[in-house]
Amino acid sequence: MLKLFEESTAYIQSQTGDFRPQFGIILGTGLGKLTDEMEVDFTLNYSDIPHFPIATVEFHKGKLFFGTLNGKKVVCMQGRFHYYEGYSMQQVTFPVRVMKMLGIERLFVSNAAGGLNPTYKESDLMIIEDHISLFLPENPLVGENMMGDRFPDMSEPYEMEMVERALLIATQNGLEGLHKGVYVSVAGPNLETKAEYRLLRMLGADAVGMSTVPEVIVARQMDIPVFGISVITDMGIPELLQKAELSRILEAAYRAEPTMTFIIKELIGSL
Repeated sequence: MLKLFEESTAYIQSQTGDFRPQFGIILGTGLGKLTDEMEVDFTLNYSDIPHFPIATVEFHKGKLFFGTLNGKKVVCMQGRFHYYEGYSMQQVTFPVRVMKMLGIERLFVSNAAGGLNPTYKESDLMIIEDHISLFLPENPLVGENMMGDRFPDMSEPYEMEMVERALLIATQNGLEGLHKGVYVSVAGPNLETKAEYRLLRMLGADAVGMSTVPEVIVARQMDIPVFGISVITDMGIPELLQKAELSRILEAAYRAEPTMTFIIKELIGSL
């Protein structure tokens, strides 16, 4: 596997020259417009990068952007990979390993999630302060140990300094509908039953989704600090549960996207 990471990295560097990103960004469902805020120097299709997985979800573009965001050099994934697409967890997290080899110092991840906390509403944002990974069928660290600790500590998967900075940015700019909470990751692709939503809430989760946690585990194994943020695109309150519709989920993400983009942009600029 290490050779595959090296070959992918070598190809990317052959296309981007001496560009060295400080920060990596992974954009989730319906959240691809942060790239509009970048001064883009290079764009690569995932399909052109040796060994890189291909995004099969129609609303994940499958492009890697290199450029400047608020004065900092970044590499940004417009579209991610999921276990439910048929990829192994090692493939899902492949880009995080490559971004580490490219030189990133911090990782920013976003996602669309279902709200479990009854105080949330659609298009709210939740800064992730912790997560639950117990429901994932695989761990991305199973197998040969590479590029980090065999038994990485997870007492602070999301850097609290960045969490507090983001909350301060929101307060200073009068942003509403922002929370901090616990994200639980499940395999998908089906959404949860009423009983499952109830169970996840009882376990302490505030939002549920089908991504993010594998990438965070690998980033922390390589000692990369992480900031995570979820857009609440639908509500998983058993007593009020409505049939999920993709168009409504995407619309909720689009409404929240400008605020999420602002927070990430300002947070990166402050570091």
